[in-house]
Amino acid sequence: MATLFTPLKLDELELVNRIVIAPMCMYSAEHGKMTDWHIQHLGNLAQSGAGLLIIEATAVEPHGRISYGDVGLWDDLTEQAMQRVVDSIRRYSNMPIAVQLGHAGRKGSCDVPWNGGQQIPPEQDLGWQTIAPSAEPCKQTENPPHAMTEEDIVALKSHFVSAAQRAAKIGLDAIELHGAHGYLLHQFLSPLSNLRDDQYGGSLENRMRLVLEVFTEVRAVFPQGKPVGIRISATDWVRGGWDLQQSIALAKALDEQGCSFIHVSSGGLSENQQIEVGPGYQLHFAESIKQAVQMPVIAVGLITEPQQAEEVLQTGQADAVALARGILYDPRWPWHAAVELGEKAIAAEQYQRCAPHNHKDLFSK
Repeated sequence: MATLFTPLKLDELELVNRIVIAPMCMYSAEHGKMTDWHIQHLGNLAQSGAGLLIIEATAVEPHGRISYGDVGLWDDLTEQAMQRVVDSIRRYSNMPIAVQLGHAGRKGSCDVPWNGGQQIPPEQDLGWQTIAPSAEPCKQTENPPHAMTEEDIVALKSHFVSAAQRAAKIGLDAIELHGAHGYLLHQFLSPLSNLRDDQYGGSLENRMRLVLEVFTEVRAVFPQGKPVGIRISATDWVRGGWDLQQSIALAKALDEQGCSFIHVSSGGLSENQQIEVGPGYQLHFAESIKQAVQMPVIAVGLITEPQQAEEVLQTGQADAVALARGILYDPRWPWHAAVELGEKAIAAEQYQRCAPHNHKDLFSK
């Protein structure tokens, strides 16, 4: 049997296969509230036959959004909007649903991508003052963030806890903390963005402190048995920045604290990053981290072909593979992978008559 179509357990949550739909921002929320767009978008992906669906980066407080169009989970209205979307999806799909909780930090207050994605100054409509570990902007042309005080850090942790409690009330199956792509938790990790001289800056131990504290506090309030994992950038792709060896140290520390999984991406912190992009270009990071930890490792990044994904798993580079843009392009990728690998796929009864004439037994009953 193809490894891609074998079950995978994340704590007590069992995925029917090892295909994960990565979180992808849609920039289509209204004041943090999910809309009908999310019902049709996530509902479509929930019919794909993948093993896990992760809701896009969800801000734990309004100023934690990347853009004014980002999803949030910080009050009753945003909770109710997400509950509506999740309930709608679950009427027709048994796919487990996770949410990625995060804070944009200095990469917030931006326009939506199709308008150029530039940062909006705080004095303009739709903009706000950003925060970060230090008063260092992501781009020198941008408004500098406010360096967070220790009181700000305490408040930030409380925002993550509150959002996790709301995720539990909604009945979500898992949480992924967003520690990647240059957003606030990653900003604390990287020496390029964290210039603090207190207990949250300087040494590797200090720069990891906030991530470990957020994980511990979220884990304490999310139901036991339901996974709490993290997505990280394994490297900044900049000399002197966050790198693989530091990522391994963080992964080991999280492993010791009972982290349920680690989702390994890279980059996003610095405009000076130099990335050599190609098929599976981040796989060696996932493989190195997998060799150092017990928790499952999810690989992501230009994994686009079924046989490629199968080889990732068979060679032990990761325990699961995540698709992002690839599954937007082909929302039935898991079906097509099942055909190519000679396996069964999952489809709603309404769709099962679409099986190709030479694969009439494609779908599981």
